[in-house]
Parts: sequence; C-alpha cells; structure tokens
Amino acid sequence: MSPASPEPISPRSPRVAAARRLARRNFRGKERLFLAEGPQAVREAAGYGRDTLVELFATVEAAERYAEIIEEARDAGARVHLADEQVIAEISTTVTPQGLVGICRFLDTPFEEILAARPKLVAVLAHVRDPGNAGTVLRCADAAGAEAVVLTDASVDLYNPKAVRASVGSLFHLPVAVGVPVEQAVAGLRDAGVRILAADGAGEDDLDDELDKGAMGGPTAWVFGNEAWGLPEETRALADAVVRVPIHGKAESLNLATAAAVCLYASARAQRASGGCRSVTES
Repeated sequence: MSPASPEPISPRSPRVAAARRLARRNFRGKERLFLAEGPQAVREAAGYGRDTLVELFATVEAAERYAEIIEEARDAGARVHLADEQVIAEISTTVTPQGLVGICRFLDTPFEEILAARPKLVAVLAHVRDPGNAGTVLRCADAAGAEAVVLTDASVDLYNPKAVRASVGSLFHLPVAVGVPVEQAVAGLRDAGVRILAADGAGEDDLDDELDKGAMGGPTAWVFGNEAWGLPEETRALADAVVRVPIHGKAESLNLATAAAVCLYASARAQRASGGCRSVTES
C-alpha cells in the first residue's frame, strides 16, 4: 500500500464507535459533529473550508472510484480511513450506503451574521419536524438563490442524517441559522428591511395576485410551517401577509417542499425583474 493510501481501520476501533454515535442527536450536539454520507456531500464538505471535514471512512471500491474526493478530503485536513463494508454499514444511516461517510464540524451561522449581511431572500422553517422536508427546502432555497435559511427552535435538527442527505450538499452552500425563536427571527428580519410572508394553503392573499401587483420585488423572507397542520395562528399573525399558492387543477394541496420551491422561485423571479432589491423600508 502506498503512503498516499487511506489508513485501514478496525471495526473495533474507538473511532468507528464514535462515528456510529453521531446518528444520535445528543451526541451530535455534545461533539458538535455530524455525518455526511455519499460522494456529493463529502465533496461539498471537503470544499467548504479546511478542517470542516474531520474524518472520512471509505471502502476500497469507493476509494478507487472517488480517488479525487479522497485527495480533496486529505487536502482539506481530514483523516482518511479505509474501512470494510461492515464498518460503513455500521456508521451509515442508509439502507444502501455509497461507501463514503464523512464526519464534519457543525457549520451553522449566528443569526446576527445573517442579518448583518442584509439578505434579500430567506427561507424560515417554523415548526418543520420532518428532516427530509427540512433538507429538501434547504436545497430549494439554495437552487432559488436564497441567501440564508433559518430553522426555528421548534423545528427539526439541521444535522439529522436524513436532513443532511436531503439537502444534497446544499447545507454547505448557504448560511443556516438554527434554534432561533420564530418571534426573534421575524423581528430581526423585519428590522433588516425584509418583508415577511407566511406560506399557508388557507392564506388570505394569492401568490399570483402578489406577483401581479408587483409586491414581491423587495427583500423577502418566506415562513414555512409544519407538514401536517401548517402554521399556527400566532405565527401567521407575525407576518406582513399570509400567502397561498393557487391550486388551478383538482389537487387537494401541495406538499411542503413543492410549495416552498414555488414561493422561493416566485420571489427570485420578481426580484430579478425589479432590477435588484430595494428595502421595503426605503421610500
């Protein structure tokens, strides 16, 4: 084995046991570490910044197939281990592991830093409990060009393995604040000149009407609620408007991620059409 090859690791290694424990939220919070599985997530973690990717476990096949990712991981300061499929299966939280599992440092951003950057488009996840939905909304926000995502204290853990997988690497692309009370999130964003729109299927305002009125060209934060029951009345009351995505066909409703994508892309297009964002507090 050449000096550049990954270090073989025993299934009984304490490092394997420590990695396995990161599937549990209390250990993630204590160590401020989380799992990133698969080539896309590991590649993004390696490129995020030195020391973000702490360790990488790879099977022989994956190390050969993704040799460039192994090299990127080393360049990023990660310790790379060659592991058999049993080790990967023990660490992984998926049914069919892809042969690469990374351990990364937490990378959430303080909410104050997000406000200081004067964001133009933000997704606020309030009461979102399903990790897959949270990760998918984060991915939609990234694709639409949002500049930040905020998870309130009533929402799911950002570093849940299912949320990380569902983000498909977008977790490493834009600032994300976690554990922010929804009242604080709304107040802070409003003070930063951002209009607050609550997305709700029973909203008084229609998304098409908002677009037709030209009301969506300024900085905007969309507040998305729980998958099953939407937003509670007290959260809806915090918004400047409660907006529904119109259903033109016979579908009963849209799921959370689909509705989020429609809303975020509507804002992104309106902002581009307006020639840039002007704070809603400016005259």
